[in-house]
Amino acid sequence: QVQLIESGGGVVQAGGSLRLSCTASGLTLSNINTAWFRQGPGKERELVAAISWNDGVSYSAEPVQGRFLISRDNANNTVYLRMNILTPEDTAVYYCAAARSMMIPKTRNDYTYWGQGTQVTVSS
Repeated sequence: QVQLIESGGGVVQAGGSLRLSCTASGLTLSNINTAWFRQGPGKERELVAAISWNDGVSYSAEPVQGRFLISRDNANNTVYLRMNILTPEDTAVYYCAAARSMMIPKTRNDYTYWGQGTQVTVSS
């Protein structure tokens, strides 16, 4: 059974940082594209960042470029999202997702496996 388990969410003041973790069981993250999505209050779920399975190339959405960094620890089968210079607009539930494909998918429907999400709240 595949499970993606997120952790690291919480409440932080604007300008602060958090690191989210996504640990997998039942699949190997170095063999699959892994992404972080987020869904803010009243908003659609959107892709934040992703890392490819084969060469570790990463993608970041424009609103988080220069502030968020996705990385993978193959030994621990974990993908991280380091979030810096957080703003209240980053407040959302953050989800880890995984997809088997050659290229990094950019739409949520292309992702097969999902975690339960972790809440990030940024106070002003």
